[in-house]
Amino acid sequence: MQTEHTFKQYDTELEAVRAKVLQMGGLVEEQITNAVEALAGADMQLADQVIERDHEVNGLEVAVDEDCSRIIARRQPAAGDLRMIMMIVKTITDLERIGDEATKIARVAKRLHDSDRMYAPRFNEIKRMSQQVREMLRVSLDAFARLDVSRTVEVARQDIQVDDDFRGVIRQLITFMLEDPRTISMSLEVLFVAKAIERIGDHAKNIAEYVVYMVKGKDVRHVSMQEMERETLN
Repeated sequence: MQTEHTFKQYDTELEAVRAKVLQMGGLVEEQITNAVEALAGADMQLADQVIERDHEVNGLEVAVDEDCSRIIARRQPAAGDLRMIMMIVKTITDLERIGDEATKIARVAKRLHDSDRMYAPRFNEIKRMSQQVREMLRVSLDAFARLDVSRTVEVARQDIQVDDDFRGVIRQLITFMLEDPRTISMSLEVLFVAKAIERIGDHAKNIAEYVVYMVKGKDVRHVSMQEMERETLN
């Protein structure tokens, strides 16, 4: 009975940690949405809110990291349980970095507003890219919650599209800067935002790959799309 009780307590601890990870994921997704809205709508109050709430993201990362350290020390997990802890630790690192990228976007919004350079020709593309990476993050977090790898390949495919869109934004901004040197400063700020969104996509893909490692025991971080499909379908 003692052993059964211990196992149940262990499972409860793991589920509590997983719930905190999903809470953190929901917060960073909200941060992305608000940062892009602040940029597109010149909403400085919303930009300030994004910057101020970054400490909440950081706090959740620290809390989950401490929980994982405590579980390792007390339970000495092995095999699948150890992979679970490793996946959680890596996931919160990527989520924290996504939060940082959202904060960068909010800071760009403030710089553009403060310098009266709110004409930004690539905001439509920025908004579309942000929608893509938010969807990638949602799918990755859903895979994490369900321990289901069936849609992780979708995230990898979307990441390729986001990379292509980022290169398209670069080409368009270069054109603007060549045609009108007055747009150089503003274009560089927009490029900074596009790069932040592209990095968010990379982090979302990382999370999807960690889920594959947890469920399948296979590291798919540096494999081809065909190999990843094979691993997730088998």
